[in-house]
Amino acid sequence: VQLQACGGGSVQPGGSLRLSCAVSGYIFRINDMGWYRQAPGKQRERVATITSGGNTNYADSVKGRFTVSRDNAKNTVYLQMNSLKFEDTAVYYCHAEIMPSKNYEYEYWGQGTLVTVSS
Repeated sequence: VQLQACGGGSVQPGGSLRLSCAVSGYIFRINDMGWYRQAPGKQRERVATITSGGNTNYADSVKGRFTVSRDNAKNTVYLQMNSLKFEDTAVYYCHAEIMPSKNYEYEYWGQGTLVTVSS
């Protein structure tokens, strides 16, 4: 099982970016998916998560600006980021709780994609 994230880049404050993360490999079921980020010198933090049923949860710092969604048919999770701020600069990691069979669940991480907000 692999998670492949893409969509990072450099953007000015107030701009938008959309991240996506596709899961590949043999999968019985994907449960929660989401995004975390790690800024320079800081610990990794949760940004947004989404359950298999579509229930979402956001960090207070991104509420109203970021939207997490998923396409279960494509095994893909997205993060639409609007009104980006300097403090959103970080490496963003996708995360998924995946059952490779009906008896086991493991956590998987994507490779990280850099988002830089600068003028």
